[in-house]
Amino acid sequence: MKNLTKSDFRKLCIKKLKFCSKFGKIKKDKFISKKILEVIKIEKPKSILLYIPLDMEVNVRSLINILRREKNYKVYVPLMMGNSLKVVPYRLPLNKQKYNIYEPNDSSLRVKIDLAIVPIVGTDDTFRRVGFGVGFYDRFFASLDYRPKIVFTQLCLCQSKTTLTQIHDIKSDYIITNKGTIWKR
Repeated sequence: MKNLTKSDFRKLCIKKLKFCSKFGKIKKDKFISKKILEVIKIEKPKSILLYIPLDMEVNVRSLINILRREKNYKVYVPLMMGNSLKVVPYRLPLNKQKYNIYEPNDSSLRVKIDLAIVPIVGTDDTFRRVGFGVGFYDRFFASLDYRPKIVFTQLCLCQSKTTLTQIHDIKSDYIITNKGTIWKR
């Protein structure tokens, strides 16, 4: 993957993820969710940001349900607001919004997230996120006056051996794929 632009790399990763999601996805989802739970046990967060997955992303819905039943955790998901995200409590019903993403209704709560589980399209040698190219997560994390622990999830690793990201792209503390937890800083 030499001499690729970030945009070219993103296209290759999306193609790889779509292919990867066709085979054994349920097994991969369960494995990755189990690894996320292991990180949660290590980090001991009180409030956790998850996401409502797209088809080629790790399906964390069962993890959301597990964490919601626990009294120790508050579970939040992103809500697109303009060109950034807002954190809202996970609650039903979910409504299909822009980019075919399901979201709960808006809320006026301001919360501090201890741990964020963030889907990625790819990553580079700096372990920064390559997403869909809109920058929602980058702007959201840049707006915080603190830094939560960040866990990237991906069905199968798509990583460039060169630097494709910029300093404003968010960086992970953990990356979890179908092969397990592959990095911790």
